[in-house]
Amino acid sequence: MPQQSILMVVTSHDAIDRDHPTGLWFEEFAIPYTLFRGQGYAVTVASPKGGDTPIDPRSLEGFEASAENEAALAALKGTRQVDASLHADAYDAVFLPGGHGTMFDLPANADVQRLVGEFAQADKVLASVCHGPACLVGAMLRDGTPVVKGRKLTAFTDDEERAVELDAHMPFLLETRLRELGAEFVPAENWQDNVVVDGKLVTGQNPQSSGSAARAVIGLLSG
Repeated sequence: MPQQSILMVVTSHDAIDRDHPTGLWFEEFAIPYTLFRGQGYAVTVASPKGGDTPIDPRSLEGFEASAENEAALAALKGTRQVDASLHADAYDAVFLPGGHGTMFDLPANADVQRLVGEFAQADKVLASVCHGPACLVGAMLRDGTPVVKGRKLTAFTDDEERAVELDAHMPFLLETRLRELGAEFVPAENWQDNVVVDGKLVTGQNPQSSGSAARAVIGLLSG
């Protein structure tokens, strides 16, 4: 069996405002990356701007300098740019971790939106966790239907956004926007591990869901 390949798309956006640096939430990348590498998958890391990935400093508090975490950090250097040359047909799955940065650049980037639509249209594994489902906001199938319409999914909830006191700083509330687009949103209590699998669409609610979301992807790819 040929080696399976996963594209991981991370944010390039490094600040909410002058007082709130942001970026990728590290564990949402590191845990899935480690699990995917453990399965022998070829992993490509890409971002809207390419280059080095900004990491939310809050997500590095208590950072453990394990071999796995160091490998994940290294993978976030010199990422490939998401551009017109990147297509779903080159990969078996895509995984989009969160961090508040995703709220700003994933919905606004035309190539990210096109790519997400390609994975959905081709019925390939499309996975995201926490704020990563911001990639689904604006993504369309070829006929113009929102990718999320009628699909069961989850993401960082409006309650969780209020709990971290960043709701007023976001361009939109993710749960609300996904519901407006026709998604069947499935929340759990704040900070509970919650993963929803609808066909080949995999979504996790929060950082606590990172490992479970990655394992759901592995299950689909090995099925």
